[in-house]
Amino acid sequence: MKLPRTRYARSGDVRIAYQVVGQGPLDLVFVPGFISNLEVHWEDAGYSHLLKRLAMFSRLILLDNEAALPRPRRRGRGNALC
Repeated sequence: MKLPRTRYARSGDVRIAYQVVGQGPLDLVFVPGFISNLEVHWEDAGYSHLLKRLAMFSRLILLDNEAALPRPRRRGRGNALC
């Protein structure tokens, strides 16, 4: 299987990495439960087997885990994070 291309979507000032695998009729969004890297998932035989199986019946949309993490809020003007 050819490895999927990592793409990026913008949400405000944040860029969210994602991959799309499969062409099934169902959209399935997969966000890992721990800090991870989209490309590294495919290097683990068991994990990549799971992803391939999910992509067999769906259009699997893999989001980078940072998409699930809360972001610090900005206070005032400028780039100071509080």
